[in-house]
Amino acid sequence: MPNPSAPRQNGKQLAPEVRKRNFEEVAQIFTKEEAQAEANRCLHCKNARCQANCPVGVQIPDFIALLKDGKVGEAASKIMETSLLPAICGRVCPQEKHCEGNCVLKERFGSVNIGMLERYTADTARKEGLLKAPQTAKPTGKKVACIGSGPSSIAAAAELARAGHDVTVFEALHAFGGVLRYGIPSFRLPREVIDHEIETVKSMGVKFVTDVLVGATEKIADLLKDFDAVYVGSGAGLPTLTGIPGENAVGVYSANEFLTRINLMQAFKFPETDTPIQVGKHVVVLGGGNSAMDAARCAMRLGPDSVTIAYRRSVAEMPARAAEVEHAKEEGVQFEYLVTPKEVLADDKGRVTGLKCTRNQLGEPDARGRRRPVEIPGSEFVMPVDTIIVAIGQKPNPIIAKTTPELKTTERGVLVLDEEGKTTMPGVYAGGDIIRGGATVLLAMKDGIEAAKRINAYLEGK
Repeated sequence: MPNPSAPRQNGKQLAPEVRKRNFEEVAQIFTKEEAQAEANRCLHCKNARCQANCPVGVQIPDFIALLKDGKVGEAASKIMETSLLPAICGRVCPQEKHCEGNCVLKERFGSVNIGMLERYTADTARKEGLLKAPQTAKPTGKKVACIGSGPSSIAAAAELARAGHDVTVFEALHAFGGVLRYGIPSFRLPREVIDHEIETVKSMGVKFVTDVLVGATEKIADLLKDFDAVYVGSGAGLPTLTGIPGENAVGVYSANEFLTRINLMQAFKFPETDTPIQVGKHVVVLGGGNSAMDAARCAMRLGPDSVTIAYRRSVAEMPARAAEVEHAKEEGVQFEYLVTPKEVLADDKGRVTGLKCTRNQLGEPDARGRRRPVEIPGSEFVMPVDTIIVAIGQKPNPIIAKTTPELKTTERGVLVLDEEGKTTMPGVYAGGDIIRGGATVLLAMKDGIEAAKRINAYLEGK
């Protein structure tokens, strides 16, 4: 019988004093006993709200039931019926907003730890050789190109391969994974996890090609000469900057550049690797999202005296996952709330020396319901700082839109889709950050899966 009142299992973590000096994964995998105890808390609801609120439709009660019976391989296969990235999703998806946030046990006993159970299932099945590549349909003779190798394109490619199409993924960089690899640190998402889940997609017959910047080395119009359809999942890799005076000073990074140097180029291993990274004694990160937390926690591991996150609103409005904020605090990251940067100060050599700011108070809600920050007159102050990392958002790189006039974009630079999810160019579909301007891995995957269904329908009629 289920035991919902049993203590929720949260697993173990590396101690803050240990982990803030290395890039090893912080959250440790469940033991078999912890996984069994947590699986036994699930009520296996017939009308499961957890599953209904999973953007990719993972059959949560079913996989947990299999796991409880010790059928780890079958549980992994059940997850992979709708999601081919279980080890990734178990680590980085905001379960508190989706499945766990809608668990019937949430208020009384605490939600079932679905994320950790998904991760345990995927990791254990991988280590024990129990993972099976999903079967693919009979070849259709149709070819599809997927631009980008982030979560949206991977999800689309996998679903298209399931349908029997010949799929090729084109990546601009030298390694696959998109934002999973360049944006998320290895202490949250180990590189071998990304590699394995991409290998699963490759085993379905999907081809992956590096060093192809669509819009430069290849145009979409050229791809359509060789492919029957194109999926654009190239993400949002163009940083949003503050626009304040002095932002071009030496020592100011965008979060995109900083995290790419750390995560993709492994600059934290310099000079063992070719890419250097340098932070001074005092680092300030501007922003309050997950990228800000990742940048701050990476900076802390480089050994400065202090790392501070400066955010315009209060903690209640901070969009980062609560767990990531808590991890940052545990590792010694400081927080300055209700602060607006006004000017970057630099010495006569152009190097950052300080950040002039003002204090805020919260005003009326904006269009998204978050209270607006209102500057307090006379509250100016200067934060001594050597390095500033700007993590206030990103937008799509315009190269595809600029070289493909048939594709319409909004003033925010995202691609325009019709009610059926098609772009303004026949045979071209899109999803993920290039249509959202920045979202979660899970929503990017959802877009890829839904677009694959539309592409299937399009190819059937072609």
